[in-house]
Amino acid sequence: ELVRSGMLLGLGTGSTARHFIAQLGARVAGGLEVAAVASSRASEEQARSLGIRILDGVDRPLDLAVDGADEVDPSLNLVKGRGGALFREKVVAAAARRFVVVVDETKLVPALGVGVLPVEVLPFLWRTTAGRLAGLGCSWTLRGGEGTPFLTDNGNLVLDLLFPAGIAEPEELAAEIRDVVGVVEHGLFLGLATACLVAGADGVRILGSLE
Repeated sequence: ELVRSGMLLGLGTGSTARHFIAQLGARVAGGLEVAAVASSRASEEQARSLGIRILDGVDRPLDLAVDGADEVDPSLNLVKGRGGALFREKVVAAAARRFVVVVDETKLVPALGVGVLPVEVLPFLWRTTAGRLAGLGCSWTLRGGEGTPFLTDNGNLVLDLLFPAGIAEPEELAAEIRDVVGVVEHGLFLGLATACLVAGADGVRILGSLE
């Protein structure tokens, strides 16, 4: 309902985004004219298969980006990236005038850090990068394991960090992680979401503003 003809859209990644892309494809088949950028190869392939026009680059802000999230706090700060596309998802979200997140109510948390925090890192000397991240007070796991590690669309690895006491100061932690040499991007999405649609037993409620 937020999408209008002529819009430039950002498409997220994951199960929630797949539902959005499917419904968007149905509207395109009905005559809606939009263009989009996708945050992953999987989303791009799905969109193209449904006739949605995908762009490689844009020269203006996106009108709307839609994605899911792994955790949402009361200030609409997010943890994302458990699907592995955090870097491109963040680039898309930051490029949008409106970034709308769609979740079910189980993703709402009083504070971030309930589960793992994904961090995309360069494969080169990744263990030393992991050691520096561990110095921030977390444990880490290489996604996929050393035998068959998960690779992002950028060809990088993902370390899943776990903070036993949660994340008390997300802004401070975000800055500390970004300062670690070898880190490409982290899954803390702070101050990016303009609205969150939360599905629950009693229907859908809106946090933030859809305007």
